[in-house]
Amino acid sequence: MASLTSACGEILSQSGLADCIGMAGTSGRRSLRILAATVFVLIAAALPAPAAMKAHAVAKMTLLDGKSAGTVDFAQTNHGVLITFDMAGLPSGAHGIHIHTSGNCDRAKGFYTAGPHLSFEPKAHGFLAKGGPHAGDLPNQWAASDGTLRASTLSNLFSLGNGKKSIFDRDGASIIVDARPDDYASQPDGKTGARIACGVIVRTVGPSARKGASHLKHG
Repeated sequence: MASLTSACGEILSQSGLADCIGMAGTSGRRSLRILAATVFVLIAAALPAPAAMKAHAVAKMTLLDGKSAGTVDFAQTNHGVLITFDMAGLPSGAHGIHIHTSGNCDRAKGFYTAGPHLSFEPKAHGFLAKGGPHAGDLPNQWAASDGTLRASTLSNLFSLGNGKKSIFDRDGASIIVDARPDDYASQPDGKTGARIACGVIVRTVGPSARKGASHLKHG
């Protein structure tokens, strides 16, 4: 096999292994195929393993009348969770948006089954409030005149993993769009009015839900 490989050296450098195999006899072709397979395995073993996929989740949003309102996408990054809104059917203007403690969007109860704002420890509501914000507080977002909302924001107050800041406890979490903008200070919810759209946050990539984790029913 060594002498055959040496004899094919010039062909390998100019035309490749396939041409060399074609010129060899039956035993030579068998040897070269073994050589090729060995080289392939060695190269594959030397390649770096693919990086682990980042955690990901999505919420399918629903309006109070049951119509679809689009989606909210959640992607774990090295700097927090990237939240991307692709929504429709909203009243134009500013809206408060928050993560809530329970994955339950019951339209008949005005989405209040989603519970209060997500908080892992006693905190005040609002970015401008002393002792705030809640982990589930997000910046206001603006719907266009046609009712669409396409925007992104980043939060490092919670995660999609299994750590202490994970939103995935036993009853999950929801994201809710409110009728009015958040004033970032008033308790317990920033005077945001009715809950007009809700989606249960479902993890699509990531470890299984933690056992025994819980959110504070605060806010």
